[in-house]
Amino acid sequence: MVDLTAQPFNLDEEAQAWVKETLAGMSDDEKIGQLFVNMGSSRDEDYLTEMVQKYHIAAVRYQPGPAAEIWEQNNILQTKSKIPMLIAANTEAGGNGACTDGTYVGWEIKVAAAGEDAPRYAYELGRISGVEAAAIGCNWSFAPIVDLYRNWRNPIISKRTWGADPDQTIELAKEYMRGIMESNIMPAAKHYPGDGIDERDQHLSSAPNWYSMEEWDETFGKVYKALIDAGLPSIMAGHIALPSYQKHFDPDSSEFTPATLSKAITTDLLRGKLGFNGLVVTDASHMVGMTGFAKRSDILPMAIMAGCDLFLFFNDPDEDTAWMKAALEDGRLTRERLDEAVTRTLALKARIGLHKLAKEDILPPKDEAMAKIKLPEHTAVAEELSDRAVTLVKDTDIGVLPISPEKNKRVLVVPISGPKNPMAHSKGPRGADVLAEKMRERGYEVELYESLTDKQSHMTDEEFAKAVIGAYAGKAPISALTDKYDLVISAAQVDGLMQPTERVYWPASKGTPDIPWYVHELPTVFVSFACPYHLADVPQVKTFVNAYDAHAHTVEAVLDKLEGTSEFQGTPSTDVFCGLPDTHL
Repeated sequence: MVDLTAQPFNLDEEAQAWVKETLAGMSDDEKIGQLFVNMGSSRDEDYLTEMVQKYHIAAVRYQPGPAAEIWEQNNILQTKSKIPMLIAANTEAGGNGACTDGTYVGWEIKVAAAGEDAPRYAYELGRISGVEAAAIGCNWSFAPIVDLYRNWRNPIISKRTWGADPDQTIELAKEYMRGIMESNIMPAAKHYPGDGIDERDQHLSSAPNWYSMEEWDETFGKVYKALIDAGLPSIMAGHIALPSYQKHFDPDSSEFTPATLSKAITTDLLRGKLGFNGLVVTDASHMVGMTGFAKRSDILPMAIMAGCDLFLFFNDPDEDTAWMKAALEDGRLTRERLDEAVTRTLALKARIGLHKLAKEDILPPKDEAMAKIKLPEHTAVAEELSDRAVTLVKDTDIGVLPISPEKNKRVLVVPISGPKNPMAHSKGPRGADVLAEKMRERGYEVELYESLTDKQSHMTDEEFAKAVIGAYAGKAPISALTDKYDLVISAAQVDGLMQPTERVYWPASKGTPDIPWYVHELPTVFVSFACPYHLADVPQVKTFVNAYDAHAHTVEAVLDKLEGTSEFQGTPSTDVFCGLPDTHL
């Protein structure tokens, strides 16, 4: 049973009564609806009204849009719903996770790079996220991410980690929690039982956590236990198996059962051993780490029976609710477990205080809300963080830095990307373009390199074939580079997530400037505006900078430091040398 008086709910008698009375007054259809979090496909009022009134959903996690649009959406949801709703956003890097015009502060890896100042920026990340998300009607956040860096090849936690140290992760996650909860937004730490071990992506395949019980206890287990003891209200379970504990608690089951479907991991370990009393939501239910394990009609009740309280996203609402109802009727979903799950969801809503508010008063007035989005003080924090976090990872070629228009007038900027990925995080301008623009403003003559792949779109097949032959067989003399340029900057922007890796994609392997093979011929700087682990692919580079993102203020900070007018201060919280000896050369 759920203890409504204990952490993280701490409900008074009035709130407890509301939870119990609300549960008692619900039909089976309403209870089943309260197991689901919808991903809205539209902001149309008729669609939103149907979702809350026909399907009785407990919560939404929507796709960000302009703040004014999101406020209207959330106001419709709250005023049309019989039971007040949880409205979640992915505020992993700032208020921009709640609305597109919100403040981007920085990914966790960037915050952690601020060294001794990281706790302050972790708090600010939470605080700014909370202020802006709450203004437009959010009350739940799928953050902080508390996955630990253990494998540089892992595409999920590249930028989305505080680092490798469990103690640092605990400290920074607590600060984030403190900041966001000041706005009465409930954080959900993720991705339990912990990503970052396997090199695969649970969006695309299974990706187990391979740690032994002892290793897990000392790392991921330590993190979750500390946050639970600090009052963490909710946890997102990943589609991540933990074979060591699965075999310990349930030796007859498949050791590769994802946590979202595992009573051993989500109930016996999380609720039993770690003592978690709060709400558990699954990660997105379309991810192959879940869908590849069993039929969806079985997965739905399995997740709830495993100990998850909310199921993230419909595939088809009619089909999913029918399957969940069928499971209740045939006993695969017990009434006891259904009531327990709904009780936790109602308890979290009561913890927020939603039961005390009239529907029309749940959101703040719209004009007040819009005034809290992207405040100048929020932007100032983001700019400070960029100055503090930009990291000089490697500088073994004495003489390249500092750069200047006098010393390095003619600059070639070489954009570097990964495979085209519409699901990647970077939606703004390309870092290479911003860099070229900012350098021109400072007096450099900048040429933006166009790769053969880029040129292919405006070439005939015959022209492209000839160009490839020219690159591979008719190579230009070295002097074609050295006589034309005083500096080359490789500007990498490789965003993974929902791709197997975050490795760079080289349009040509030789005969072109794509790969910085010319480090002994020309002053060369490599700047990564996303993934911090590219030294594995360019170990020959002598001057390497991690910027973590390509926002204009970050690019300005990079240039200030390359020119020597500002010191590099960032400190990596992970092994950016990727455990490879040659990356240090």
